[in-house]
Amino acid sequence: MINVYFKELNKDIEKIEEYKPGSWINLINPTKDEIKEISEVTSIPEDFLNYPLDIDERARVEIEDDVTMTILRIPYYDMNNDETPYITIPLGILFIKDFVVTVCVKKAKIFVDFINNKIKRFQTSNKNHFLLLVFLKTASLYLHYLRKIDKITDIIENELHKSMKNEELIKLLNIEKSLVYFTTSLRSNEFMMERLQKSNQLKMNEEDQDLLDDVIIENKQAIEMANIYSNILSGMMDAFASVISNNLNVVMKFLTSITIILMIPTLIASIYGMNVKLPFQNSPHAFLITIGMSLILTVFGIIFFIKRKWL
Repeated sequence: MINVYFKELNKDIEKIEEYKPGSWINLINPTKDEIKEISEVTSIPEDFLNYPLDIDERARVEIEDDVTMTILRIPYYDMNNDETPYITIPLGILFIKDFVVTVCVKKAKIFVDFINNKIKRFQTSNKNHFLLLVFLKTASLYLHYLRKIDKITDIIENELHKSMKNEELIKLLNIEKSLVYFTTSLRSNEFMMERLQKSNQLKMNEEDQDLLDDVIIENKQAIEMANIYSNILSGMMDAFASVISNNLNVVMKFLTSITIILMIPTLIASIYGMNVKLPFQNSPHAFLITIGMSLILTVFGIIFFIKRKWL
């Protein structure tokens, strides 16, 4: 899918049909024909447009001739993935003389505020500022999803208090996977931003440098938050795994005690069921005596287990 936008400073963004100089071309999971078309219009090599479509592509900056390509790892919520809904995907931002081109395999939530005119001082012709605003929005989205993950963790924790099953632990494990994805991608983004900051490859002015500093601080905050949540989650999983194991031991101990207690009357009944001479076999009260012995021994067994706290 190809969408073309144009925005001047202090004006609303416009969705346009032609490839106007100074416009922003947004590619969402483009086909080979669409990539070829944009390559012909912008003179960006097709390889550069294909790199961000690789789901495992790392964050980096690459400059070749007049093309500057920045690949950023962004968070993505996949509602169709029940196991690990929070993942990260690459987003490519490519600069050429007259155009800004963004390429992503999914519809990125990051651009919603850009398209809805909620980003101040944004214009499609100012490439460096546009890039830094995307960086800032990415860090904010990571923080937003991390808070959501924390709330989901609290809900699962409450369920774990009432459960002895592994289902909740598996949910926590999947959340931990998401946190690992987030931490890895955030660190990759951090290295790429710090490289930009030191080398000044994009030749940013003082205002953009200050904005990049803010972005790096925001990104570091997201990394720290992801690490904290991951450590808490690991400790919680270990603790609840021990609780579930302990609960299972308690249940097994209880069932074993009940089995032993039930063996007492079974043993007496088995003995008196033998075809040999036994006490009280000629007594008219033999049945009651046998039942009485079974009950007395069973009561003694119950008292013994209770005193030992086995029951």
